[in-house]
Amino acid sequence: MARRRYRARLPMAVMAAVVVMSSLAATGSAATGVAADDGPGPDKPMIRYTEYGIPHIIASNWEGLGTGYGYAAAKDNICTLADTYLMVTAQRSRHLGPDGRASPGQNQNTTTNLNSDLYFQRIKDNGVVERLLEKPAPDGPEPEVKEAIRGYVQGYNRYLTETGVNNITDPACRGAAWVRPITELDVYRHAHAEIIMGSADALLDGQVNAAPPGASPTAQPASSPAKTAAKIRDAMAVSREQSMGSNALAVGSQGVSGGTSMLLANPHFPWQGKNRMWQSQLTIPGKTNVSGASLLGFPAVNIGYNENVAWSHTIATVAPFGLFDVQVDPLNPTKYLVDGAWEQMSSQRVGVDVRQPDGSLSKVTRTLWSTRYGPITTSMQGVPLPWVVSAHAVRDVNMDNLRALNSWFRLNQATDVHDVVNTLETTQGVPFFNTVASDRKGNALYAGIQATPNITDEHARSCLTQTGQLLFNQSLRLPNVPPISILDGKRSACDWPEDPNAAAPGLLDPHKQPRLIRSDFVGNANDSAWLANPEQPLAFPRVMGDASAPRSLRTQELILTAQNRISGTDGLPGKGFTPETMGKLLFADNSRAADLALNATVTMCQNAPFGLILVDGNLVNVSEACPILAAWKSHDYTADSRGSWLFANYWSLLLNGQGVEKLPWRVPFDAKDPVHTPNSLDSGSSAVREAFGRAVLALRKAGIPLNAPLSDIQKVIRGGEQIPIHGSISQLGVLNVITPGQVDGKLDILYGSSFVQQVRFTADGPPQASSVMAYSQSANPNSPHYADQTKLFSAGTWVTERFTEDQIAASPELRTKVLN
Repeated sequence: MARRRYRARLPMAVMAAVVVMSSLAATGSAATGVAADDGPGPDKPMIRYTEYGIPHIIASNWEGLGTGYGYAAAKDNICTLADTYLMVTAQRSRHLGPDGRASPGQNQNTTTNLNSDLYFQRIKDNGVVERLLEKPAPDGPEPEVKEAIRGYVQGYNRYLTETGVNNITDPACRGAAWVRPITELDVYRHAHAEIIMGSADALLDGQVNAAPPGASPTAQPASSPAKTAAKIRDAMAVSREQSMGSNALAVGSQGVSGGTSMLLANPHFPWQGKNRMWQSQLTIPGKTNVSGASLLGFPAVNIGYNENVAWSHTIATVAPFGLFDVQVDPLNPTKYLVDGAWEQMSSQRVGVDVRQPDGSLSKVTRTLWSTRYGPITTSMQGVPLPWVVSAHAVRDVNMDNLRALNSWFRLNQATDVHDVVNTLETTQGVPFFNTVASDRKGNALYAGIQATPNITDEHARSCLTQTGQLLFNQSLRLPNVPPISILDGKRSACDWPEDPNAAAPGLLDPHKQPRLIRSDFVGNANDSAWLANPEQPLAFPRVMGDASAPRSLRTQELILTAQNRISGTDGLPGKGFTPETMGKLLFADNSRAADLALNATVTMCQNAPFGLILVDGNLVNVSEACPILAAWKSHDYTADSRGSWLFANYWSLLLNGQGVEKLPWRVPFDAKDPVHTPNSLDSGSSAVREAFGRAVLALRKAGIPLNAPLSDIQKVIRGGEQIPIHGSISQLGVLNVITPGQVDGKLDILYGSSFVQQVRFTADGPPQASSVMAYSQSANPNSPHYADQTKLFSAGTWVTERFTEDQIAASPELRTKVLN
């Protein structure tokens, strides 16, 4: 497939970097600590550290850029990276035992080390990644991708050699036998694991534990299609609530003040493990100059900006996998029916080394089964899918995808939002993300162009099973749960068709996928593309999500925030976004749920007879709670808010896992007014009373005062210091999402605002950006950058980014490392 190659126009200051590097080499620099004989040259990548340990890496070629990135990333997070390579090479059970927990997907610690190893060992045995590497670009990695990853390996290994395993300062892996030099194949396996992580959590355990029944299976009770579908829906909803998410807002020329466009990137990624983000600036003079953050271990920027374009991603409502229901032979259940003929499943013995309690190693082997559609699974998100009359095979749209690496390398060099669209269409590598972008020309882009199964509405009507129809359509809708397909595997015509316009077999034509360019704003908060801008609702195939259906409260909050700022009706000065107002609005931590329901909740509380509410046969005195909530007029989840924790507990109990539209509203959802409906909570509802009573009772049992400030409860401990964390859970409609939980037995943050960045373009001059890495650059408790930005995030403040060579040189904390 032909494609166009784009290079971003670079500012004169960056073009002059070659001269700067040569000058430093000739004269040395007391300010940077670089001696004359250590000066950078064409084959010597240079890392310039500015405030908060942010590296600005400059090199003369892609390999050098990767070397600098690999060295700097290893310096900050060697243990996290080494643990990731241990996982993707299927070695966790060998070193850590079979019962430990692994995080192969979007969630944290979702499976055992053994199951994770069996899953990745199968991928290794099948040579999946090696086969993809043999393909020429654009199906395989572009030449610059290969060069950068080659350099990354050199940089990572150089840091490890210089430091030595026994001298690593992070206690998480100091002296560990599993910390080792890496290969290029390790890095590609890691990339592939990240690309397929959208399906791993839901289906991994079911694949590695799938076993056929006996030759004469006895009758087993099977759930009805409706019950099975409901269980899967509920399990997927819980998983989505406890997983990664994101907001992104692009504002065009009609929505900014003092500029041409702005972008807010607000991914809600894990605060621990392989999906931590890491910030850097990557520069090859004359070729690329990009700043932002990436998932650890990728020598490119996943979310960020260059001279002309800023972009971010949000988790999409597309299931990157699908199931096929195959009828099996009752006397030989490893045979299945396709087009009237029996086919034999393929079997594969997969073995991994497992460390025993006495330190010895043993081999655990499993026989895993596959069909023409893909591997057999016997569960989805923990819900059993019995292998009896039929079995379920998995097809993963990303299993043959390394194109994502090309997508991000080309996004790093995009020239405007039209170039972004061209990159997304021609690579179709973005695995399960929407893209939101703005450019210097004043455009704001939403694009749902990604790797999507080619299940058109017509194909779905023809091929969905009964259970599949319930999961795929809106009858069982819950917020943010993607349409999940279960197709009739008895008919080969029900496999995902090939489309000549798609980048790979089985993908949906990218031109059928939604996109919108406007001059006011577009955004996404993990709902479907339908209301990227409510003035111009989008249409798209059902496989990409729902339309004309209730939006999450966070989606409503994002839209209202944009509309009210552009119209100047939010109480802040002026009209249109500025860096100051965008930052204030995000960290105002306003709760859409409180906007809609707090007054009714206070009324219910005040009307409780004698201040008592009956809960499970017991009377709970809630009179103390009424004035606390009545005084919480700001509806915010800032650190000093009082009453907010009580409301959060009450709201979670009231929702009880169901969509917000299912609550007792007096005004139901109206597709003609989706941003403002449903509304007007029924204060007389028994469900409202009981949820509130339970919340009051729960806080008292936990010893938490009903008026405790959020800072007393929601905090992290870094270096013995307690750092309060503002924000709250997504279901409250707070943009600054924070999901607290237990990590190693201690209160911490599981998911939430991670790398937060805002970028403004003007007609000329460099982009103006500020950011904050909520959990800081390093996971190493002995690093000076373990908690420094976490304290900034706690205070609601930002780092003013340094993009130009002059800005970098002016840093009072500039430190330079030249990799000779």
